[in-house]
Amino acid sequence: MREINFKNPHRQKHFEFFNSMNHPHFNITANVDITHLLPYLKKNKLPITPSIVYLVSRVANEISEFKWRIREGKVVEHNTVQPSFTVFTDVADVFSFCTVKYEKEAKVFIQKAFEKSEKMKKDPSFEDEIGRDDFLFLSSIPWVSFTSFKHAMRFHPSDSVPRIVWGKFFESNGRMQMPLSVQVHHAVVDGRHVGYYFQKIEEVANAPEIYFGD
Repeated sequence: MREINFKNPHRQKHFEFFNSMNHPHFNITANVDITHLLPYLKKNKLPITPSIVYLVSRVANEISEFKWRIREGKVVEHNTVQPSFTVFTDVADVFSFCTVKYEKEAKVFIQKAFEKSEKMKKDPSFEDEIGRDDFLFLSSIPWVSFTSFKHAMRFHPSDSVPRIVWGKFFESNGRMQMPLSVQVHHAVVDGRHVGYYFQKIEEVANAPEIYFGD
């Protein structure tokens, strides 16, 4: 982890402007093409949800701003950020949190995520780890091909952990699409960073044999 110091005065003003707001987050929702990804997962017998968790986490870990967190008015960058995703449970009709350490090797991460999520279905957890902010908060809404999304969250103080949600896949003009929502703290992440995130998601999803590995 390292501290980020804004040497450019304009960038510092940008940070201060949005960090002073009561609601400094913004959200972008768009459809991403996963036409090549789904048959690859089926062919290689990879579970869909842990694979999507890997996809969205890998791209976030490749963009510095998605690893920036605000602590007492200062900005730090984590070496990696860990996905904490929702899992539907067998014991109640609400979800559990499931946190898995991020690893770049796809099949190793996917296997670990699958195994831990299966445990969480039977023994769910709903506890935050106090003092940690090296997370990505992830959710899936597989019943709805949504076009917008709003999260429940604390505003005072506002945390700077990105929130990423994907929805029900659907076909459009012969291509498989996945709605994806990305919510970030505007003091550390700008629109161009989120735009690049969406572009990179499609790049990885369109070449799973390269990024997921055979």
